[in-house]
Amino acid sequence: MAASEGGSRPDLASICGLVLAVGGILGGLILEKGSLRDVAQFTAAMIVVGGTLGAVMVNTPFDTLKAAAAQLKLVLFEPKQPLSGLIDEIIVYATKARKQGIVSLESDAMNIADPFLRKAVNLAVDGTDIDDLRAMMELEIDLAEHSMENVAKVFDNGGGYAPTIGIIGAVLGLIQVMKNLANLEEVGHGIAVAFVATVYGVGLANVFLLPAGGKIRARAAKDRQTRELTLAGVIGIVEGANPKLIRNKLNAYLADGAAGQQSKRAAAPRAA
Repeated sequence: MAASEGGSRPDLASICGLVLAVGGILGGLILEKGSLRDVAQFTAAMIVVGGTLGAVMVNTPFDTLKAAAAQLKLVLFEPKQPLSGLIDEIIVYATKARKQGIVSLESDAMNIADPFLRKAVNLAVDGTDIDDLRAMMELEIDLAEHSMENVAKVFDNGGGYAPTIGIIGAVLGLIQVMKNLANLEEVGHGIAVAFVATVYGVGLANVFLLPAGGKIRARAAKDRQTRELTLAGVIGIVEGANPKLIRNKLNAYLADGAAGQQSKRAAAPRAA
């Protein structure tokens, strides 16, 4: 059987949250009779973004930095495949294994798209001891979660550096003010850069970087839940458990509403 289609879809919570946060800040500025030009300072943006990125690069090993760049999409996109679809797929394998033996899944395992499920099923087909199978897959779960925690820390670190870099920008702006006290136009420009750099630093940290770290941790927790569900299903297959019992066990990973829908599916007759 071919695996369920994967892919991702836009995370409306992240997208709407960013729009609401930026819109609220700029909207408040306009209501206070300000102008977008007041915060459109390229110099301040260059200081904050460049300084923050440089500090993160100094702090972070290159491999972790590349992983963080690759996982940035997790902030704006979420996996498309629901847990209910994964359960349906596992139950098909469980039904076939119970009728024809677990070795009958050898050809199916080659077509499984999810690498974790494919590896677990292959180990089961190869006759791996159930305790060894569980230990190996649990180790993979822990390592994946640890890797995602390191990625989240990259954004946390950026969120810590950005406000400080903003203060550096403010100090640089004040230096220009002190150098040009006789020129009122330059004084005004320097003060604008100073305050805008601080806004950019605090805004970048609290509107994007720190929330991005939290979102990645939420994705990691969801991924761990998915992998634990997968492992529980494969263990049930190896033990030769009744597919209905496996489904009831896996339904515990779903929300109450989703579990109710799964129960209805379980009650419907399935093709052999």
